[in-house]
Amino acid sequence: MKTLLVVALALLSTATPAQVPDDVSLEPVPGVTGLSAPLGLKHAGDGSGRIFIVQQGERQPDGSVEDASVQVVDSNGDLLPTPFIDVSSLVTSGGERGLLDIAFHPEYASVGADGEGKFYLHFSSGGPGDVPDTAPGDTVVAEFNVTANPNVANNAPNRIVLTVSQDFSNHNGGQMRFGADGYLYLGLGDGGSANDPCNRAQTLNPANLLEPGDGTCLSSAAALDPSRALLGKMLRVDIDNTTPAVTPPDGNNLCAADDDGSAEYAIPPDNPFAGMDNRCGEVLHYGLRNPWRWSFDRATGDMWIGDVGQNTWEEIDLLQSPTAAAENFGWKPCEGSFERGSTTDACQLAGSILPILQYRTGEDGNRSVTGGYRYRGPVLSLRGRYIYGDYSSGNIWFADDDGGDWQSDLFQSIGNIRSFGEDEQGNLYVYSGSTLLRFEGDTDLIFADGFEG
Repeated sequence: MKTLLVVALALLSTATPAQVPDDVSLEPVPGVTGLSAPLGLKHAGDGSGRIFIVQQGERQPDGSVEDASVQVVDSNGDLLPTPFIDVSSLVTSGGERGLLDIAFHPEYASVGADGEGKFYLHFSSGGPGDVPDTAPGDTVVAEFNVTANPNVANNAPNRIVLTVSQDFSNHNGGQMRFGADGYLYLGLGDGGSANDPCNRAQTLNPANLLEPGDGTCLSSAAALDPSRALLGKMLRVDIDNTTPAVTPPDGNNLCAADDDGSAEYAIPPDNPFAGMDNRCGEVLHYGLRNPWRWSFDRATGDMWIGDVGQNTWEEIDLLQSPTAAAENFGWKPCEGSFERGSTTDACQLAGSILPILQYRTGEDGNRSVTGGYRYRGPVLSLRGRYIYGDYSSGNIWFADDDGGDWQSDLFQSIGNIRSFGEDEQGNLYVYSGSTLLRFEGDTDLIFADGFEG
């Protein structure tokens, strides 16, 4: 998978581009209105037919946060009035910070001492008064559980699984998913500012973090926190096991471990850097700038990543399953398939993954790719197509390999595209601002999901 390359969005190759199906439309989901800064949509995999809407949270004039919550749409298509969970008291929000994602345990319906479902939230910490040992904006992954009411969870976390120190307020990434292997995957951005001034995406050895004040990197000793070596990476951790304290405390290579070396997670034994000196055991892949939404293909296990560009290229990356570990996506020596900032000089970073699709930043209003899904739902003409968009332009594309290079066709333009989401039946949704829409078209099956087919 190291040679797949499309030199522009559709690159005008000689292959016949796939046409946009004429039966497909994008329709508002009836009854789901009044959302507040929605950022994600997930299902619990529990057969309930519900969808869960992640709301980022909105910062108030007094600095507090409201509506950092997860809302439930039940199997009848009704948006329930009571949030599934509200963590506004734990979160800082604004810009790219806030409540960023939810991931349900693969055995959500049965895990826990009393059978209560466990799930995980990724959010930006409100600071040490809200989450111990964090600064405002730090990445937090915390475990929660549902109550006896399946539509209401406990707002207090069971435990903090991991925290990662952030350099700046942007490029948090945020998407989490459990893989078919049962492990939790988390995509993190490079820590922010612009052009990765701290070189986080390519730094694998935490001992090589830039010294305080080096260039435009942070000027305090906090810049050397080993957890910062996890920025710009795809992480994979085992949340069903923990890591005990070690003597000396640096006796393992968990870069987000507590001071005594313990952690509320373990490292999968086949992680590429498991137990390796001068590496972070949590890291699976690296070289990411800001993976704003990524997904697994539910049919194949392939990983699709939308990585937001700097000023030149927006890109979609594909890792076919099974993948070799420790793949390098190239940032910041490279942006898209070119040297950073170039439209003519090919990327020279040996062994780096080149995008399968890319388009120019700043052209036709496009400025920030939103990664999507390879469609596996009931609409016949969409099956097998990869659907993605751009936040700034509102453009949505359908991509198809058609037996050769991947080609994209513009479907339509809507408002700001914040995120795509998939329900348990494979229906695909997209947020345009605060409006939730679903892709509709001709089907051969009727799915009992509570919506009109």
